[in-house]
Amino acid sequence: MKIAVVGTGYVGLVTGTCFAETGNTVTCVDIDQAKVESLRSGKITIFEPGLDVLFERNLRQGRLFFTANLEEGIAGAKIIFLALPTPPGENGSADLKYVLGVAEKLGSLLKEYTVIVDKSTVPVGTAEKVQQKISAGANVDFDVVSNPEFLREGVAVDDFMKPERVVIGTSSQRAKKVMETLYAPFVRQGNPIIFMDERSAELTKYAANSFLATKITFMNEIANLCEKLGADVDSVRKGIGTDSRIGKRFLFPGIGYGGSCFPKDVQALAKSSDEANYDFKILDAVMEVNEVQKTKMIPLIKNHFKNNLKGKTIAVWGLSFKPHTDDIREAPSLENIRELLSEGAVVKAHDPEAMENVKKIIGNKIQYFDDPYQAVEGAEAIFIATEWPEFRTPDFEKITSLMKALVIFDGRNLYDLSLMKGLGFTYFSIGRQTIYA
Repeated sequence: MKIAVVGTGYVGLVTGTCFAETGNTVTCVDIDQAKVESLRSGKITIFEPGLDVLFERNLRQGRLFFTANLEEGIAGAKIIFLALPTPPGENGSADLKYVLGVAEKLGSLLKEYTVIVDKSTVPVGTAEKVQQKISAGANVDFDVVSNPEFLREGVAVDDFMKPERVVIGTSSQRAKKVMETLYAPFVRQGNPIIFMDERSAELTKYAANSFLATKITFMNEIANLCEKLGADVDSVRKGIGTDSRIGKRFLFPGIGYGGSCFPKDVQALAKSSDEANYDFKILDAVMEVNEVQKTKMIPLIKNHFKNNLKGKTIAVWGLSFKPHTDDIREAPSLENIRELLSEGAVVKAHDPEAMENVKKIIGNKIQYFDDPYQAVEGAEAIFIATEWPEFRTPDFEKITSLMKALVIFDGRNLYDLSLMKGLGFTYFSIGRQTIYA
């Protein structure tokens, strides 16, 4: 099948590459000519484990193409995916200018029946708006379908190739058959393709991410309460996570959620609720708690250094919002670094993938190190902001020899308390006992 994907950001590039992997001919369209040239030459523009292998193979075998020309890109396509940015506007609602802008151009370019798919995360009612924009210039039949993505950064290729479920919103039987054929290779093990109306599909994406954000936030609140009551959040987490009604995932406390989806989607759903005159109290609480949680460690750091961080060297391990990605959108690390700098601290940072992205924002206000041990040399504390696997079992003997003082502020609860005590560290974590050297 011939497919066009408009937008080569994270979702668009993963979507286009994975569809090409099952034998489709895919043309990806982007207005950034330099980006298009880079992709054409085989240089992948995002970091996502496993994507580079599929990208290179399908580019080499002539199933994956890139262009900056919309008309050229959609020529002959049976399905056109809109994988465009929907950034939060000033009032918190999702900004649809990119989606609707492309939709407005599509109408006059369609030559035969085509299925137009909203792959971007969009508010309820967007499919109708896209339909109206295309209809204004179209002379052929078409259908607009909602097909939200559920990709987790770091494991997006597996999520796409072996989805737990595929959600498709359409009221057209013709479009339903096209989408069933397209997704058949991805659900051979029996995972469901769930068909529903367009509005329900649009809401499903926001509901899923908002629920997960709420689960994370609830656990962070439990961790904060554990500190007040002298309980251990790890024990509580295990105690409730083994209940099948609750499940083990998204129960790990930390310094809040970030990324491109959870903050934006919770905010957008809250705004949609306001517009529908519904007071969604839980979402307001989630956003408020998460914002405070991000810098939860800062008061502990200031208190430890007796409110004098001037000239103190803090090594920050982890800059991306989560491991296995270079994405720093809404990353808690950034807010913490800004707070540390405002207090006069010297920040030495390490991240396996995200340092170049942070340099574009913070520049040379902090020091960057390719080796985590170089970052801790001469440091008076380590602040762990991202739970990269390589941080879980580091060479503590080497760390001990390099640091000026053995202090760790762990925003992700990576280490066992008894281990830290035995190694002689002063160790602060979340929802657990503080260990003093």
